[in-house]
Amino acid sequence: MSSEERIIDIEMKLAHQEHLVDELNQTVYRQQKKIEELELLLGALAKRFRELSDTSQDRAPANEKPPHY
Repeated sequence: MSSEERIIDIEMKLAHQEHLVDELNQTVYRQQKKIEELELLLGALAKRFRELSDTSQDRAPANEKPPHY
């Protein structure tokens, strides 16, 4: 293999690696955006759950027996 062929081979491999790195960066970016979206959703659900828990505690005290007893 001549020096020119080796250089061409190395350049092709480098171009392929650059392409893969770009794809990986895009994938990581999309995953980070999805994680942020899910964190916001989880926060909203946790807030709603706390609101519902606070409301339900006002209606049914823990020590009170249910009406069927």
